[in-house]
Amino acid sequence: WWFSMPAILKGWFDRVYAYGFAYGVGEHSDTHWGDRYGEGMLAGKRAMLIVSAGGWESHYAPRGVNGPIDDILFPIQHGMLHYPGFEVLPPFVTYRAGKTDETRFAALCEQLGQRLDNLWHTEPIPFRRQNAGDYLIPQLTLKAHLAPGQDGFSIHLK
Repeated sequence: WWFSMPAILKGWFDRVYAYGFAYGVGEHSDTHWGDRYGEGMLAGKRAMLIVSAGGWESHYAPRGVNGPIDDILFPIQHGMLHYPGFEVLPPFVTYRAGKTDETRFAALCEQLGQRLDNLWHTEPIPFRRQNAGDYLIPQLTLKAHLAPGQDGFSIHLK
């Protein structure tokens, strides 16, 4: 699905994440700008992506041709899951999915089972919360003393 998700799943988000549920909720003032990015309607719930990729893990590394997997998944993990409040867990990624034989498939099933068994013990991705003091309000920009001289997706991690 070319660095995204199937259209039917994107359509589900578009229909379910409605105004008043996933966005447009909460007070807007000089100190609080809506209930989102860790504080929305889905706060207290956890989410984890399960992803398959055709390329090698090195293709999705910081210097890999496709770019870091965390950057590729950022719009989904941060923008679609963290935005309405989910605690987002590190993704379960299967690389070279098209090269999976029965032995590897069994090992992947075991690894995924272990991840699922440990969901409540897994540390979530440490995304910054919008109203926790790291962002200027109402500009919603990261304060200058945090990650100075840096930009990109990684500045939104604690």
